[in-house]
Amino acid sequence: MEVPFLSLKDVTDKYYDEIHEAVNRVVDSGWYLQGNENAKFEKDFADFIGTKHCIGVANGLDALIWIFRAYIELGVMKPGDEVIVPANTYIASILAITENGLVPVLVEPNIDTYQIDDSKIEQAITDKTKAIFIVHLYGKCAYTDKIGALCKKYNLKLIEDNAQAHGCLFNGKQRTGSLGDAAGHSFYPGKNLGALGDSGAVTTDDSELAAAVRSLANYGSARKYVFKYKGRNSRLDEIQAAVLDLKLKYLDKDNARRIEIADRYIKNINNPLVKLPIKSTKGDNVFHIFPVMVGRRDEFQKYLADNGIQTIIHYPIPPHKQEAYKEWNDMSFPITEQIHAQELSLPMSPTLTDEQVDYVIDCINRFK
Repeated sequence: MEVPFLSLKDVTDKYYDEIHEAVNRVVDSGWYLQGNENAKFEKDFADFIGTKHCIGVANGLDALIWIFRAYIELGVMKPGDEVIVPANTYIASILAITENGLVPVLVEPNIDTYQIDDSKIEQAITDKTKAIFIVHLYGKCAYTDKIGALCKKYNLKLIEDNAQAHGCLFNGKQRTGSLGDAAGHSFYPGKNLGALGDSGAVTTDDSELAAAVRSLANYGSARKYVFKYKGRNSRLDEIQAAVLDLKLKYLDKDNARRIEIADRYIKNINNPLVKLPIKSTKGDNVFHIFPVMVGRRDEFQKYLADNGIQTIIHYPIPPHKQEAYKEWNDMSFPITEQIHAQELSLPMSPTLTDEQVDYVIDCINRFK
């Protein structure tokens, strides 16, 4: 049996007719940027997340960049200020900080949750710290009450990277993306809510921040030919907005299928060589990724590939070992390094069949 890691064609085919109708509607309208499709998606996504504002932008990295840039333009932060961020995150989280001349302060994750370890944050706070930047990595909620308390105690902004966790819940009630002062979202095609290309968004309750982000992503302009900021062109186009809006209607249902698949993996994989993630509780993990930890990862990955099962490593090299940040290459983050050396992502998609999932389980249990 062949089991793809994620078939984007299968995902798109689920909503084939509606997607084609949405795309044709935009093409026939003759209006391709900053029109009704954008306005509708921004309202619907803000309502879904639970914030006052949503600003569509070109991609997830830009969403994060504009949050920090807006805070700088508003005088809340300045170059040289520090931002606490998980050491094991995807590189985009780090790039958004350094792009703005801010200083990332890396903090180790919890080895069981893979999220930033809230017991290690306070010791990293200095007089220069202006924000805690949490990343809901792999689709699991990274927020804790302790993190919220630290932000209040030290008057820090709380920023969320919600690229991998659309629809995820904290305490079974509040959506990730609404827990902090602002959140960046990616709608890269492989995400739980994916577009047909690059796109992203910022969500926030802060009206001043929202206005600054919207201007920065539109050349720095809030009014045509009048430029308050030195911005860039980073707008969400009408086709992507239309596709995202229709897929948003099915997001909770698709996430429920992901959780169902994850529960099936967790219940039935019983190989002691494979460490499984924690089961979702009250929707606190929407399993964008199903990560397992394996000491003999390369051998395990090859074994699965030989059996027709596609897997991906998220991620093979941690940020502090990347050439782009060579000034960090001598730093040591043992937990992060262990995760990056052992993590392997199993097939995860709402289009997987029970037969495919059971085949993956059977192959894993036969690995010795």
